[in-house]
Amino acid sequence: MQRKVYSVGQINSYIKNMFTQDFVLNRVSVSGEVSNCKYHSSGHIYFSLKDESGTLACVMFASARMGLAFRLSEGMQIVADGSVSVYERDGKYQLYVTRIRKDGAGLLYERYLALKQELEEMGMFASEYKQPIPAFVKKLGVVTASTGAAVRDIINVSKRRSPGIQIYLYPAKVQGDGAAESVAKGLHALDALGLDVIIAGRGGGSIEDLWAFNEEIVARAIFECRTPVISAVGHETDTTIADFVADLRAPTPSAAAELAVPDVGAVLEQLHTRKTSLDRLMKSRVSISRMNLERYQLRMRYASPQQRALEQRQRLADLEESMTAAMQQLMEIRKQQMALYVQKLKSVSPLEKLTQGYACVTDAAGARVYAAGQVAEGDAVRIYVLDGCIEAEVTGTEVLET
Repeated sequence: MQRKVYSVGQINSYIKNMFTQDFVLNRVSVSGEVSNCKYHSSGHIYFSLKDESGTLACVMFASARMGLAFRLSEGMQIVADGSVSVYERDGKYQLYVTRIRKDGAGLLYERYLALKQELEEMGMFASEYKQPIPAFVKKLGVVTASTGAAVRDIINVSKRRSPGIQIYLYPAKVQGDGAAESVAKGLHALDALGLDVIIAGRGGGSIEDLWAFNEEIVARAIFECRTPVISAVGHETDTTIADFVADLRAPTPSAAAELAVPDVGAVLEQLHTRKTSLDRLMKSRVSISRMNLERYQLRMRYASPQQRALEQRQRLADLEESMTAAMQQLMEIRKQQMALYVQKLKSVSPLEKLTQGYACVTDAAGARVYAAGQVAEGDAVRIYVLDGCIEAEVTGTEVLET
């Protein structure tokens, strides 16, 4: 037998009819905490009601807003009257609100706002009073209940990130009568131990459950701590007075542990990466410095006085050798010239003439006789020959015709 197939619209319409026929859902009052509140430009109000077990989408149309005497805000505890029905287009159900009134928790929220404004005016939220969280935490203080998910999450995350960390737990009462005093006492006790950082918080809950962290005694205890304090109260959407006063707010206890405790593995990996980079940089610097040193040494070799003296000495030696060669060449030229001059002198030398049979005649006074007319018969003369001198007397002269 073939099963009938329905469209999405048919299913949504069928479910809506079921909601409409349910007497309880047609007139219902729901209490819860306001969250994700949005005032639309059309005048409608869209918000959610939440408690520790879940969330319900709500809408209040502009026509029903006329009877609302106050403005909805995040965290406000209210009782909403209306009917639950299905929005066929999206296939989801929501509470169509016709009337809203504050319940007992709403008065707590008003107290919360009043104290928040008072402490803010006193400057307890000012950024200049916020202390930095140390980068490397060795001693961690925790103020929370000794049992529950919060303390387990903090310990597990802290030990995983830094196995050697020391955790000091102050088991405080975090809910009910005396909770605020217990938390404040725990903060003072751990602050006196000289720890690196303190986490104060608890798991999520209603505004009544978290109220200890909205008390002034806790806010002042956090503000007076010399140790940096991280507030980790409830879930990410929960905000308490302690969050504003603390040096740092964490959305959850687990996140607080991650913010407080460094990841040793990541730090070691980062150190290894930086060491590798430094080694590479140092090798590069050493190589460059060695090249510069070699270049400077070469430059100093040419620029040093000793090197210059050696170069000058070599230059002088080269000049001496060149001068010696030039002098020898010049002497050779001069010898050749001298030989030519000697040869010329020989050609005109009287002695050379004497060797050829000629003689040199002088008168008695020693003056050379060149012509016959210089002497007369009876004059004494000297005749110089190759091997000596002959003294003679002129017996006669004869002038030859030319």
